Formats: sequence, structure tokens, C-alpha cells
Amino acid sequence: MKRILPLLFAFFLASSFTINAQTTVDVGNTTLTENIVATGLNIPWEIIYGPDNHLWVTERAGRVKRINPENGNTTTILDIDNQVWGGDGEPGLLGMALHPDFENNGRVYMVYTYGGFGNRKERLSYYTWDGTSLSGEVQVLSDLPAQTIHNGSRLLFLPDGTLLMTTGDIGNSSNSQNMNTLMGKTLRMNDDGTIPADNPDPNSLIYTYGNRNAQGLCLAPDGTIYSSEHGQNHSDEVNIIKPDTNYGWPNVEGPCNTSIEIDYCNNVDVEEPIWAWTSYCIAPNGLVYYDHEAIPEFQNSLLVSILGGISAQEPRISHLELSADGQTVVSETEYFTNYGRIRDVAINPANGAIYFATNGPSYPGSGPNMIVEYRNEAYFPSSNPYIGEEDQFINVTPNPISGRGKIEFSENFIGHNYEIISYDGKVVQSGTITEQEMILRKRNLASGAYYIKATNKRGTITRTIIMK
Repeated sequence: MKRILPLLFAFFLASSFTINAQTTVDVGNTTLTENIVATGLNIPWEIIYGPDNHLWVTERAGRVKRINPENGNTTTILDIDNQVWGGDGEPGLLGMALHPDFENNGRVYMVYTYGGFGNRKERLSYYTWDGTSLSGEVQVLSDLPAQTIHNGSRLLFLPDGTLLMTTGDIGNSSNSQNMNTLMGKTLRMNDDGTIPADNPDPNSLIYTYGNRNAQGLCLAPDGTIYSSEHGQNHSDEVNIIKPDTNYGWPNVEGPCNTSIEIDYCNNVDVEEPIWAWTSYCIAPNGLVYYDHEAIPEFQNSLLVSILGGISAQEPRISHLELSADGQTVVSETEYFTNYGRIRDVAINPANGAIYFATNGPSYPGSGPNMIVEYRNEAYFPSSNPYIGEEDQFINVTPNPISGRGKIEFSENFIGHNYEIISYDGKVVQSGTITEQEMILRKRNLASGAYYIKATNKRGTITRTIIMK
């Protein structure tokens, strides 16, 4: 840990001077403007734009956050960190999906690891949203083996109401071709965990096999299911998911392009990826299908979160342009390369904005982390979906601060406490908010990246502060 903290601080010090300066990125003729929605999160794993016009985020340590994307107001709506095992490594609270009938039944499905040494397990459960919190756990699928690596856990509801769940090989590659275990597979189930009658085997949850550790799932409007999957040392993949299909692992990694793989593929029906990164491990994670008119250049494409592997090589969002029929990848373009490891990505269905979750500069991820938005501010949706809460805010001006800056609080923060925290996790200043404006002077804080955090009964607001 002593080595990681200086690396983390150096990363934010190097990259964050542009973070609050209204960074823009050009995508063809479209200009996207950055907004840091929230910071101070602890390794966010899943990010979903919900039908309530809020972002729903899992943190690997065992918490679910609900964030207003307009002002960043954040509330913790579930805390199961006392149940979750392994949140400081690859395991923990991982995938999440809102039920297709969420607005009526309030069900939120999620996967987490539990137990401990000698008894590591993985569970799929759902909780019910009551308008303020999640409660009433119902276990859907329990006692799956878990390990310190390769636990899969991405979830996706299909139009027929069934649920897909990816499982990893938990570090044992033989699991992926073994039809007597659920590991190294894509599972398909009804929303209560029972087996759909039209599964490839009506007595099994297995939908695909030969998977190593798929951690991305998304659906295109025509029903095509895309998945991202981790390779071993190279050949990370994007696949099209089809029932009763073998994706080759461990006999094939990436396309069938070595003599041994070609021989295997000549004898076994293997589905090859539509895209593979064959040079080194880039660790693709969450992905989305983008088809919103706000960014025409991204239409009919996949946006893939790239962690950059153990050595964090080139973390980014990869834009994969698809062919007209969506069956092949035409090209890759890299965006958002200065944020460190990117775990997941979501789309605002109203204005086409992109949100992504950062996971720090190095494997297996470290906080504090951010939710970042990029939006085409020239695009105006036909209706405004956002909810009130504009009266809750924290503003930092100017930002970066080179001499004297001002922090402005909404009135409802008066009487509540604040903290200023460095990006290596140290509280450098704290106190009680006594008035709506607070002066921040350069002589009181060393050059670097910080964030201010304040909480009242409505939630928490965080804002990055850059001291030059």
C-alpha cells in the first residue's frame, strides 16, 4: 500500500489539472464537454442509468449509491459490506441490473461474493427499492464457487424477461468446457432463478460455454447480445452471444489463428470473436451499444470500458464501429485516455450523455474514484427528464486555484460538516459549514488534487479541487 498511494496521488496530480477546466473532446464534428458528476467513490463496478433518471452504482466493497447526474447528489441506498467478501481485490459487490418492471416491482438484482477462506461463494440476489433505500434480500442463485480472480458477474435482462449472468472460470480453465459446472459460462434464467423451458438444455442454466471471464454484456435494438471477455495474457475479446455456443476457452484464445487452435476449431464448432486485442492484455470490462442522435459519430457502435490489464496499459473507452448488420467490427478509436482504469460505462437515454466509472491508476483498483460525464451541450432533448434538487450544490471557483478560491455551498449545508480530502485518501481540512461561502487560500493547501465532501439529510455532494 505504501507504494500505491504515491502512485495514486501522482496520477491525479498529473491528470486532474484539466479535470475541472471544462475539458472538451471532439468526436468528428461533435464536441463533448466533461463534467465530474461525483468523486470519492470506492471502486465503482457497475453504473446504470435508471428509469428514475438517476445513476445507480455498485461499489466493490459492498455499497450501492444512487446519484443525481445533474448536481452529483449521492445517497447510499444499500450497505452490505459486512456480508461481502473480497471487496479489496477482484471479488466483492459486482454486477447489477434493474428488473424490466422496476417501476412497478422495484427489484434490483446484484451479484456479490461472500464467505471467506476455504468457503468462498458467489450469490445472485435481488432487493426491493422503496423510494429511499434497498431492502428485503431475496436470494435467487447461491453457493456458486468464487475465487480471488475471474468471478464474471455481469447481468443483463433480455426483452423476454429472462436474465443473463456471466460467470468466470475462477482461475481453473478446465471449468469452461465442463458442462457439470456453472463456472466459465453465460447463464440464462427466469427472474426467480428457475430454468427457462427454452434453454439449450431445459435442465440447465447454461446458455453459452467456453468462456474465461466475461465482464461486459449489452443488447442492441435488433436483439444482438454483445459481450466483452478477458483473455489471459492477450486476445481479450468482443463476442456475439448465441445460445448453446462454445467460445473456445481454454483451447482457443481470441480467434483460431495458431496451428493448435486451427486444428481444434476444425474439429469443434467454436464461435470466434468479432474483435480481439491480440498484442497484450487490455482488460475490457463493461460495454454499451450506442445509437443516440446526440453523438451521430457513435451511432451503431459499441463503447467498451478498458481497464488496461494488470500493468494498466492504455486504459480508455474504446469506440468500436460496427458494420451495418452489427456482425463485425469495422474500426477502433480510443477516447478518454487520461482517467486511469475505466470499469463501466452508461448512456443517458434522454440526452445521449456518456457516463463512465474510474477505478484508479493500478490493478486491482483503488479509490477514491469518479463518475465522469461527457455530453454534447449543443443537443437539446425534446423533454427535460431531470428532477428537482438544483437547490443542493457545492461550487468551487476558480478551479484550478492558483491564489485564492471560493467554495460556495447551498443554504441547506449550513450547520453540517465538510472534509477536504487529498486523492491519496488523507483528510487535510475539516470543519462545520457556518455560511454559504468559504475562502480557500493557496497557502493553506499544497499543490495537488483534492476533493471536498459535505453531507446533509438529502445526501452527499463532492467536488474536485485543484491547487496549482
